[in-house]
Amino acid sequence: MQLISLLSHQDYLSAIAFVFSAAMVIFLVLPFHEYAHAFAANKLGDPTARYQGRLSLNPMRHIDWFGAALIMLAGFGWAKPVPVNTRYFKRPKWDMALTALAGPVSNLLMAIVALLLKNIVLTIGVNTETMFALSGDVVGYISNQTESLIVYFFYVFFMFLATINVALAVFNLLPIPPLDGSRLLTAFLPNRLYYTIMQYEQYIMMGLFVLIFMGVLDGPLNFLRSGVLDVLDTIADLPFGY
Repeated sequence: MQLISLLSHQDYLSAIAFVFSAAMVIFLVLPFHEYAHAFAANKLGDPTARYQGRLSLNPMRHIDWFGAALIMLAGFGWAKPVPVNTRYFKRPKWDMALTALAGPVSNLLMAIVALLLKNIVLTIGVNTETMFALSGDVVGYISNQTESLIVYFFYVFFMFLATINVALAVFNLLPIPPLDGSRLLTAFLPNRLYYTIMQYEQYIMMGLFVLIFMGVLDGPLNFLRSGVLDVLDTIADLPFGY
């Protein structure tokens, strides 16, 4: 559990930053993820989510409190899934795939925004260090310590925010039902196999959560998350010349 780990190492500033970033994920990121699903489905002809009030950024319409608690403790969780009725789609498998893809794409976009804000914080921090180094007085030194803590806090906050977004995107893109990635995979499968997989979706989901809580997927997920985060961080560094 990430929060418990930070507290056990007495890294209280990082723990506070993690709590704030997790709250941001619960009340902004996950609602935006589910809104993206609802928006895509509605545009492709399925009004189900709109009729049920899910075409909204109001977090109260999307929060699953157990999934939210896990986000706060471990940086991993979920919201209420958006209802989709494929009978409204003109191309059920492909439109379902596009609807599913909208959520993880929203997470990757928010991760890039968080990394850009992290770089802005770093730039401000460097300029602040330079300014106080030139001042050379006691007041400047004290202010420098305060400014450094603020810069560090926001740097950690935006890094946690980016990391959680990437973790959600990577996890949801796994080609395992009922995750979003399975909708992409099944778009390429024959109808018979597609409907067979859908029949066993609940059992596959139960097996997936068993694997998650046993930690079997930790290694592959961490590897993928680190790789994607590095790529997005490189993209976010370009405007700053890092």
